[in-house]
Amino acid sequence: MGRSFANLHIKSNNLEKTVEALRDLCEGHASVLGKSYHEALESKVVMYVSKSNENWISVLHDYFIWGTVKESGKTLSRLIGEPVMTAGYMNEEIIEFSLFENGDIEAERIFCEQWTRDEYEQLQEERLNDDYFQKALDIRNEDFDDLISITSPEQAVDKLSELIGMSLWCDSEWIPHEESLRKRFGKYEF
Repeated sequence: MGRSFANLHIKSNNLEKTVEALRDLCEGHASVLGKSYHEALESKVVMYVSKSNENWISVLHDYFIWGTVKESGKTLSRLIGEPVMTAGYMNEEIIEFSLFENGDIEAERIFCEQWTRDEYEQLQEERLNDDYFQKALDIRNEDFDDLISITSPEQAVDKLSELIGMSLWCDSEWIPHEESLRKRFGKYEF
């Protein structure tokens, strides 16, 4: 079993608006974070937030894994009214990038080797919309062609990180162990 992570990113430069939307997510939609309404009332939800660059705000939470982060991204995109990208990296075999806007999935790309697609019989993009993917992430045509030709999940994470100007290699579980993440992400309790 290899390395795994999941995170989400809001295309925004407004940290205050993002924090308010995260508060709304925690208080009104706790189920997408793996909590019941009563659990959310009884204990604080901890999230780690970073203004990663002038265009993106990154969010980490311990419930985000491949398979759960998409629902949080979908809900958050409805609350914030900005594009939200989720990233789910599983066992060094799959990276899935999903883009949501106003509560709808607009585009998705899964990067993996063909044997992985064969092994996971149901593994396919929910909505393959490269035009939206490219536009939302502000990727030039030639760079996008290079990106979508990649089959290695690790290389896809590295390439997309480079293209959008922020590291996608981050997970809430890594924060206690990686000083660079502790410096980059602020802890928020909702």
